[in-house]
Amino acid sequence: MRLQFRGEIFYWRGPSPFHFVRVPREESEELRALSSLVSYGWGVIPVRAQIGRSSWSTSLVPKDGGYLVPIKASIRDAEGLSDDDEVALALTVGEPAERTVL
Repeated sequence: MRLQFRGEIFYWRGPSPFHFVRVPREESEELRALSSLVSYGWGVIPVRAQIGRSSWSTSLVPKDGGYLVPIKASIRDAEGLSDDDEVALALTVGEPAERTVL
């Protein structure tokens, strides 16, 4: 399954601070329907994510009935992104773990 959407980068200051983009409701519902087939535990879903020319393997984090996409510092740096920037994201569910920044 491949999903494409736009979202805003935000910084979460929780116990494990990190930057995320929230997956929109419609796409979250599609992911939830597949979660039992692809999740490896705790409801997380492995994906291959892409912003611009950068792609990386990560896991979607379930939060408040939806999902969050973690955005690594190396990706933000490579793409010149910061908090509150809106980005176009592509997700491929269940892709192998390998990181590539072009």
